[in-house]
Amino acid sequence: MSIQLSPIGTVRNSIHKRPEKWADIISEIHINPQFHDALEGLDEFSHIMVIFHFHLSTSYLLKVHPRGNPDLPLVGVFSTRAPVRPNFLGVSIVELVKIDKNENILTVKGLDTFDGTPIIDIKPHLSCTSPAKVAEWV
Repeated sequence: MSIQLSPIGTVRNSIHKRPEKWADIISEIHINPQFHDALEGLDEFSHIMVIFHFHLSTSYLLKVHPRGNPDLPLVGVFSTRAPVRPNFLGVSIVELVKIDKNENILTVKGLDTFDGTPIIDIKPHLSCTSPAKVAEWV
């Protein structure tokens, strides 16, 4: 089976190499004009889920050290956020800072992508009511 996806927009920021901390990074998501009407109502949410393509990845691994740190355990790539995944897809939940509806630009905080990253989809983030369990190494 083959799946074909087309970007709905592109990330614009000053990030060209991995920073120490992604949480404070401010990015703009420039949405393609044909998707203008799809932004209606998004401003009612404080956080959004951004699905993107790891466009700089060229191969995948089945096991990795989280954050590339050899001091952390070797684990399956599906238990990490590493960009070396079989389908090169990433997902981040970010703060929606503002929307410029005239220019189709979303300003977000905490998006862990580089400048030029293609955006595949955006969804509102609906917070869950129970705390999440995470691996000890996180």
